[in-house]
Amino acid sequence: MAAFDSMMSIVVYSVIAVALLLWFGTGRHPLAPAGAFVKSLVTSPMYLGYFLAMLAILILNKFELKLEALFPVSYNLTRALSGWEGSWQGDLQRYLHSDALTLVCAFFYLVSFQSTLVASIGIYTYERNFKLYYALCVAVLLNYLIALPFFLFVPVDEAWFVSPQIHFLMLDAFPRFEADYRPLSGLDNCFPSLHTSLSVTMALLAARSGNRRWALFAAVNAVTIVFSIFYLGIHWFTDMIGGLCLAAAATAIGLKVGERADRRRSALDPDKTGFRRKWFAEASRSSGS
Repeated sequence: MAAFDSMMSIVVYSVIAVALLLWFGTGRHPLAPAGAFVKSLVTSPMYLGYFLAMLAILILNKFELKLEALFPVSYNLTRALSGWEGSWQGDLQRYLHSDALTLVCAFFYLVSFQSTLVASIGIYTYERNFKLYYALCVAVLLNYLIALPFFLFVPVDEAWFVSPQIHFLMLDAFPRFEADYRPLSGLDNCFPSLHTSLSVTMALLAARSGNRRWALFAAVNAVTIVFSIFYLGIHWFTDMIGGLCLAAAATAIGLKVGERADRRRSALDPDKTGFRRKWFAEASRSSGS
């Protein structure tokens, strides 16, 4: 049943998914939003700065486990934060388990999660919705910055690791998860759930994009990922609540910063077409008088 046999397979699926999502979100060939992205990087220092800031925090997250080694803790808070929950994820698995559902959940968790983030950047850039582009960069940055101290100093183990009644179904779809993916995601980095916070953040921003198709997909993506973190046996309910709170805060701040950044961008680089139209209208009125 395994659909993923290595990280390379995840990369390949992700590239294909990004291309399909760009087409779905813009209605254009994926190269069109890709070209708009490259052009914006080259022509707008502000656009480049926000992108690099977001990229930096994503790279930092890859070294999070090494940071943990520098700040070792001798306690574990799994029982304190999530001990009251029992093993309800195991019941969920027994009632709903199927090979097809496991593959779908693993796909959304491993592929759609990051593909939606990349596609969001391309779609907002292509549509020149720079307010949401800046908001997305800031919100992603905040998600990781706020979550990092919790990962370092609030260790909460994954649900399957704590309870023998909960199965780690991810291994059915990606048998090499522990060897290939685990170095990017610590076993005790459960609270808050970044899969929840980031997917919900992307959905909240998409809801403000005016792009109904993209808003609908982002909402379905978020709901599926939140379900998947439980079905696959990874997260606790408290992790999800923490992720939802983080998403709400990061999105609210991101939108405020994005609005200010967009006003600044408009002031520094006004739309040339709009400028020419305004100039032509004023010139016509002057000549008419």
